[in-house]
Amino acid sequence: MSLMKFRRGLAITGLALVAQLAQAAEPAVPAVATPSARIAVKMVVVANFENGQDTGDKPGEYQFWVEREHLDQTIAVRGAEHPIRRNADGLYGLMLKDMDAFVIDPRFDLTHTYWLFTGISGGDPNEVSVGSAAWARWVVNGDQLREFDDRQIPKDWPYGLFAIGAMTPNALPTDPNGFGSVESPEQLGMAYTLNPSLVQWAFDLTKDVKIPDTAELAARRKAWIGFPNALKAPQVILGETLGSKRYWHGSMRNQWAEDWVKLWTGGKGRFVMTNMESQNAAQMIKRYGLMGFVDPQRVLVLRTASNPSMPPPGQDPLATIGDETPGQVAAYEANYRVGVPVIHQILQHWNQYEHVLPGAGKQAQ
Repeated sequence: MSLMKFRRGLAITGLALVAQLAQAAEPAVPAVATPSARIAVKMVVVANFENGQDTGDKPGEYQFWVEREHLDQTIAVRGAEHPIRRNADGLYGLMLKDMDAFVIDPRFDLTHTYWLFTGISGGDPNEVSVGSAAWARWVVNGDQLREFDDRQIPKDWPYGLFAIGAMTPNALPTDPNGFGSVESPEQLGMAYTLNPSLVQWAFDLTKDVKIPDTAELAARRKAWIGFPNALKAPQVILGETLGSKRYWHGSMRNQWAEDWVKLWTGGKGRFVMTNMESQNAAQMIKRYGLMGFVDPQRVLVLRTASNPSMPPPGQDPLATIGDETPGQVAAYEANYRVGVPVIHQILQHWNQYEHVLPGAGKQAQ
């Protein structure tokens, strides 16, 4: 054997040995399990934030769910900032920021999972009082738009916010180069339609739920002279949620929100709740639905009013923005009390609802 052939043989043997050693040293990465081997998740409740710990301290949107539904089991999910929780009945709980990590985790089968997105919001005093709850039929996106400073708008404009591709407020896009086709607001990512039969079923199941009222809430309601719905005790209604990363407040922006929801729902929806997360959740569901991870027809959105979206008559917006006392805890309570009957009904009748959606064929109001 020549020296050259001997060296070549050593090199090949060495490469094979290195490959074997590298393979042995690599941590085992589990393959994606077959559908029968994955964990079939029945129900997930999603919150947006928590104050401090999940239990035992000042509550946020998550704490009542964790404590009262005994979400005592924690699951570490790669990429999640917060542990995923679950209970013995099959209810999972997580934060919205961890939804991506949860959905793509190969251990879970989410194809038949029901989702309840909860959270507190600013409530439109034309529609609700603080402490009230609204099941959304549409989630409307308030982020993508054109904007002029209100001090520089034409005199006949109500505000300087209008659709991309349009040239005036309260108009749908007309410029195809500016925003694309307006044939489907959902395709544009501006309005997401929730399953109307499922929403109606959830509302019918919970419309008579008694939401706790307090003397302090009642005292504050007295300021809403001329706003009959804001004067009522907390109640459960059907109404849309508008998601926007901008935390806005005041009567002028409230008018924009009412108009914006009507615009993108073809006049069928009514603005009730404003928050900063619903549009993100709707975008996630749409994206993962297209990829086959989740079923968008199994999604519910429940928002509760922790504060009005504008000040009472005669009060300064600067003096009322961010004032969620005493409404915040009332809204946490409403979220749980109105949402939990739906969760319990689905879990207790899973044999029925795994394949047939609640309210299937029911006419929506």
